[in-house]
Amino acid sequence: MPRERGEKVVATNRRARHEYAIEKTYEAGLVLTGTEVKSLREGRANLSDGYAYIDGEEAYLDAVHIPEYSQGHWTNHSSKRTRKLLLHKAEIIKLSHAISAGGYTLIPLKLYFSDGRAKVEIAVAKGKREYEKRQTIREREDKREAERAMRSRNRLGD
Repeated sequence: MPRERGEKVVATNRRARHEYAIEKTYEAGLVLTGTEVKSLREGRANLSDGYAYIDGEEAYLDAVHIPEYSQGHWTNHSSKRTRKLLLHKAEIIKLSHAISAGGYTLIPLKLYFSDGRAKVEIAVAKGKREYEKRQTIREREDKREAERAMRSRNRLGD
């Protein structure tokens, strides 16, 4: 059987970009059990409540919901267990310094398979205040209206 190539996205955390200001992103591997991988290959996962943390010299992903594998039996995994992240030691040190600076947190943005291996994209992020969220929405709508006006203006000029 040929080996998988490319990237297959399983789940994205769309709410994260609205709730947080993303500073820097990292790609990390995941330590998973067999039934978790099978469940992910079916495209079932939820990142919305998830977060990552550093404990000692290791990074963990918590509260990410990977539902139980439908055809699993007594070896099935618990759906919201803590999973270890695979990062280089230097990356873990950078992340711990960023978090200890205050106001920053680690959130998962995307869960995907890269060349057949499960990966998660985590971000160092700072929570947005309510007025910052409204301002972001306003800027996006203004940009959309400007593009619409330019498009209609270009059609009239032809």
